[in-house]
Amino acid sequence: MPLYIYHNIATNEYVEIVQRMNETHQYSGVSGDEDCWRRVFTVPNASIDAHLDPFSSKDFVNKTQNKKGTYGDLLDRSAEMSDKRASLAGGKDPVKEQYFSDYSAKRRGAKHPDQMKTFENNKIKVDFGKK
Repeated sequence: MPLYIYHNIATNEYVEIVQRMNETHQYSGVSGDEDCWRRVFTVPNASIDAHLDPFSSKDFVNKTQNKKGTYGDLLDRSAEMSDKRASLAGGKDPVKEQYFSDYSAKRRGAKHPDQMKTFENNKIKVDFGKK
């Protein structure tokens, strides 16, 4: 049950009262006949993913596995973590760089499409620049 705070304006006293959500949120003192009590409204103590280690894949999975949202939201969250890693590591995301390195090693030196700005051979030229 929620905890409500009331302030006595005559004596400058504060009291915390447990009340149900569907009850009337009023307090009239211990005797029930005091009208100098006013409810104090506070900011809720809500926290949304307060601490998430950008270098931990387990933290990322634990924080996102039961969230509602789209695949695009998941990709956005992943991009945010990549930006955090890059800012903490001096400008380049070490996890992304390792992924590109592994990708290239498995494909006999071929680069990942996200690494390439342009591709050109004797028949075709493709620009991967942003629109």
